[in-house]
Amino acid sequence: MNNSICRSEILKITNLTKYYGNILGVKDLSLTLNEGEVFGFIGPNGAGKSTTIRSVMNLINKTNGTILINGKEFNKDDIKTKELIGYLPSEIHLYEDLTVKKMLDYHESFYNKDIHKRRCYLVEKLKLDETKNIEDLSLGNSKKLGIVLAFMHEPKLLILDEPTSGLDPIMQQVFYELLEEEKKKGTTIFYSTHILSEISKICDRVGIIKEGHLLKIESMKEMHKKNLTFVTIESNEAEKIASTLKVEIISKKENIVKFKNTLSSNLLLKELIKYKIDKILIEEPSLEDIFLHYYK
Repeated sequence: MNNSICRSEILKITNLTKYYGNILGVKDLSLTLNEGEVFGFIGPNGAGKSTTIRSVMNLINKTNGTILINGKEFNKDDIKTKELIGYLPSEIHLYEDLTVKKMLDYHESFYNKDIHKRRCYLVEKLKLDETKNIEDLSLGNSKKLGIVLAFMHEPKLLILDEPTSGLDPIMQQVFYELLEEEKKKGTTIFYSTHILSEISKICDRVGIIKEGHLLKIESMKEMHKKNLTFVTIESNEAEKIASTLKVEIISKKENIVKFKNTLSSNLLLKELIKYKIDKILIEEPSLEDIFLHYYK
């Protein structure tokens, strides 16, 4: 049974296109995030991830397409929709002449509900010093402040653009713990990153973007079930086997050949049984291997 059928659509992007003059940002990008899911948006720097997110946040004007948040088009004056969103940009730019405390106080004042207790929890969890001036913050502490600002009003939709950049390994782990807490609460999370290990930790589905085009959207389970394996064969006929199968050879040395295989196990074994093989090793791919397979 597909649980997403029962859940409402929080974010729906249809045919999003953005050009910077003649330079393509994204082209005909469509995706939907359902209530309570964690969606990983992956691709190298320059693939179009931040362009997509900035278009969603109305920080840049899209060339074409529609973006619906909670069923309606989002505009800069829509206060109610803004209250549903927690946004963490890849680069944090805040009022440098304020202290961290004054910045958080100012942010608190935007909301009618009491979010002070939540703020204190996040500040303590992330070990953020409220007495410091924003202009004196390191990259890591600026990112921690950005996380508090994005999370403290308990948004329904979290939009995170390269959220762990600048965080040390200990704070990255704390951040993952916060994401797990949000996931358990049913928060929808749009998680954009170029670091693949982050995706496998928390995401339900993943979208792969390349040069402004969305290549694939799949569940993490489907990603790991891909018919992609790495096969190493030791045989006097090793090179002939690889040539007959028309596979991509990764390495070869004397009578040992390693290749990328996309055949099912049954078809592969049916072909290999025709040859005399001394040794065979079949390895499952990592998430990185699968990602690079799409990025050929």
